[in-house]
Amino acid sequence: MKMKRGESGSWSSRRAPTEPRSVLLNIRKADHRVQSGDDDLACYFYRRALQFAGDGALPQEEAAELRRAQAALAEAAGRAHSRRVARLTERGLPPQQWSPRLRESLELAAAPRPYHDHDPARTYAQDPTHHFYPGLPRIQFYDPARFDWVQALESATAAIREELVGLLAKSRDSLRPFVRNADGRPMGVGKALVDGQNWGVLALCEQGWADSAYVRQCPLTWDTLLRHAPVPRVPGWGPSAVFSLLKAGAHIGAHTGMYNTRLICHLPLIVPPGCRFRVGDEVREWEEGKLMIFDDTIEHEAWNDGPEDRVVLIFDIWRPELTDQEKLELTMLFSD
Repeated sequence: MKMKRGESGSWSSRRAPTEPRSVLLNIRKADHRVQSGDDDLACYFYRRALQFAGDGALPQEEAAELRRAQAALAEAAGRAHSRRVARLTERGLPPQQWSPRLRESLELAAAPRPYHDHDPARTYAQDPTHHFYPGLPRIQFYDPARFDWVQALESATAAIREELVGLLAKSRDSLRPFVRNADGRPMGVGKALVDGQNWGVLALCEQGWADSAYVRQCPLTWDTLLRHAPVPRVPGWGPSAVFSLLKAGAHIGAHTGMYNTRLICHLPLIVPPGCRFRVGDEVREWEEGKLMIFDDTIEHEAWNDGPEDRVVLIFDIWRPELTDQEKLELTMLFSD
C-alpha cells in the first residue's frame, strides 16, 4: 500500500518534530565535536547552523556566534580534508588518481559552506549526516524488480524467519536499543526511543564487524546476504545487518542516515496490521517477504500501530549507480 503526503491515512498528523532548528544549539554541538576531535561531525553541525540562520536578521549574540562558526567550519573542514587526502594517499590513491565524483565529494566536504543547496522544488533532499556524494539520483524507494538478487533473498524469507524466532527465543533479553545516547550526534529520532526498548535490535553485523555468536545461530540468514546482496565490505563502515524489533504502539521519529553511497533494505519478517513506513513524501506498509529498498539520507520515519511487535531484517547495499572504481575509492576512504 502506498500513500503520498496529505492523503488519507498519511503521516502528517502524527509526525514527530525534527531536530531543533536552533542556530546556537547546533553551534554548541559543533564546538563539542571539535573538542572531542571529530571534525567531520563538527562540520555537519556548523553547516546546519548556517542553514538555519539563512539570510534573515539575527540577534546580536547569534550573529557574533555565527561569524565565529563560519571561521571554525573552515578550520574543521580543512583539517578533515587533510586527513582524508593523507589516508587515501597512504592507501595508494593519491589525488591525481581520484575519479571525478570522489574528487567533487571531497571538495564539497571541505568547502566552508552548507553541504549543498537545497532545490526549493524538492521538499525532501538527500541530507546525509556524514558524507555527501554528488551525482546520485534522488529516489525515495527503489523498485526491487531492478535488482536480480532480490528474488533469491525473498525466497528465503520463511527460513530466515525461522532462524529469527529461534534467536528471539534464546536472546530476546539481549535486545539492545537501536538508538543509543550518542553524545550529541545527529539523530532526529524521538527522544523517547533513546536508550529505550521500543526499538531494539539483535545485530548480526554492525559497521563491518560481525557478532560470531549471532551469526552461528543464523547461518542461513548470513550466508544468504553474503551470497546474494551487494553488501559493502568495508571494516568500520559496512555491512550492517540487524534484526530490528519495533514494539506495538511505537513510533520512530523523522531522521536521516549518514552516507548516500549506500541504500538500506528491509526484509519484513513479522508484520502485524498497522505498520507504516515513510520516506520523503511517500508512506508504505511493510509486507512480509517483500523487500523494501530506500535511500535513508532522505528523511524517514516509522510507526507500529498494530497489536504485536514488528520485526524486519535491515541491511545495507552499495548504490547501484556507483562504478567498481568508485566503490574501491570509497572503501579506501571509509575503512578503518
